[in-house]
Amino acid sequence: MKIVELILDEQQLANGIDAISIVESPAIESNFIALNSQKVEFKAVDEDKHILLGPALIPNKPIYRNQDGEEFYVYFSKSTIEKASQLYLKRGNQAKATLEHQISLAGLTLVESWIKVDMEKDKSAAYGLNDPIGTWYVSMKVDNEEIWNEFVKTGKVKGFSIEGFFADKSTEMTKVSKEDLILSQLRELLSKIEH
Repeated sequence: MKIVELILDEQQLANGIDAISIVESPAIESNFIALNSQKVEFKAVDEDKHILLGPALIPNKPIYRNQDGEEFYVYFSKSTIEKASQLYLKRGNQAKATLEHQISLAGLTLVESWIKVDMEKDKSAAYGLNDPIGTWYVSMKVDNEEIWNEFVKTGKVKGFSIEGFFADKSTEMTKVSKEDLILSQLRELLSKIEH
């Protein structure tokens, strides 16, 4: 199966991330943590913070795609993730959010964004998140009670998914078997265990 690296074409103004969607099945296969009084063990936690925290993009993570019957995987490099996260903020998209990539949402705002630089000392480690270095983490404040109660508290949404436009690095496409893909994911898991 083909694997395609997605990149930012900095010459194209439309490239980049337009919004962050809350979804039931995140393509990066990693769920967020809903921060509220039952899940967080900080000393100064409000009764109900209504904050979602988790990865928006994970470097080199194969993401399955099926376009017009063609099956393939895409991935983002650490460098592209860092550029995309910065561009998202520079363009002022912090309040652009959707539900399942279909419905624009009011009352969801990005309040924190960082790129993981250390496996042990990163803030993500405090939440038990063990994604690789280069992962883009976000925290979103949910001021929309309907979304919080009907989707977050019920578990109908479990993670973040980005919306945007990227170029593909088609000149460097490679064919890999499912076995090669599984081996790559196993190596990634083993490296996490070693740290």
